[in-house]
Amino acid sequence: MDQSLSSDLLPTADEAITDAGSAAPAPRSFLDRLFDRGLLIRTGVDGLYGRSGAFESVVEALDRLVSRIGGADGAEALRFPPGMARSSFERSGYLKGFPHLAGTVHSFCGNEADHARLLACLDAGEDWTAKQAATDIVLTPAACYPLYPVAAARGRLPEGGLLFDLQSYCFRHEPSLEPTRMQLFRMREYVRMGTPEQVLAFRELWLERGTKMMSDLGLPLAIDPANDPFFGRAGKMLANNQRAQALKFELNVPVNSEDKPTACLSFNYHQDHFGTTWGIHQADGSVAHTACVGFGLERITLALLRHHGLDLDAWPADVRAQLFG
Repeated sequence: MDQSLSSDLLPTADEAITDAGSAAPAPRSFLDRLFDRGLLIRTGVDGLYGRSGAFESVVEALDRLVSRIGGADGAEALRFPPGMARSSFERSGYLKGFPHLAGTVHSFCGNEADHARLLACLDAGEDWTAKQAATDIVLTPAACYPLYPVAAARGRLPEGGLLFDLQSYCFRHEPSLEPTRMQLFRMREYVRMGTPEQVLAFRELWLERGTKMMSDLGLPLAIDPANDPFFGRAGKMLANNQRAQALKFELNVPVNSEDKPTACLSFNYHQDHFGTTWGIHQADGSVAHTACVGFGLERITLALLRHHGLDLDAWPADVRAQLFG
């Protein structure tokens, strides 16, 4: 076991055994210690947290680091809000595979009498959402989802394909006490569109780059084949196919535990799924293939805090140099 990880599981001085025969209290969880230090801030909802300035400084440094690594590639930078058009979301096919993760935006659509009933329900501590209706906005599930209709609207790709640089807050409805499984989190992505050869070469390049980046940050890691969390019995077949075809790899780091490491980066080959869905075509008229690399900025930040400690000033000098220069 990595020493920095195992030391986080030991009791603190005031949790040690006080006299012979008395058992020490259970050590504070990683999430509790993040709260105690003020790095994360409770909101009353599992997986929805405020972040301190120190936490944000690491997120911002990681974002800059990713930009430095990929900066010479000439990607077009686009930034979308954390919501996207419901019509685009429906067309994307996300609900076929991940209905349990989706988040929609609802708003009040009643009249004055309905408003009075809403206020009465609030006063009585009852459900007040009866007159809420879905809007034309849903919460973005991954940074790349708003991109595909935009790219399709431009017409055929140029001969060399296209490369995009994205970052967005994303939402997935999976409340958890694991600090790495936030419901609202930031994802940085590079997305490549073009021929199968072009997008697979892109993915291989970022597998090398991502591994080096995380190794240079002093984090233990493993690259593993993976699958998305598809819903239901049909989803099991999709997941098996995804693994069998080596469409998805994840860079995993032990954060919550050694047994179940956390995916901090993902490397995905979509084949022609999004090209077919959105009508994205290459210069010769054939359907475009796509691939992406995704960085979980909060997850990498938590991995650094877990392995290097909660005091940023005490992190190894080479790690601080990588991040803060």
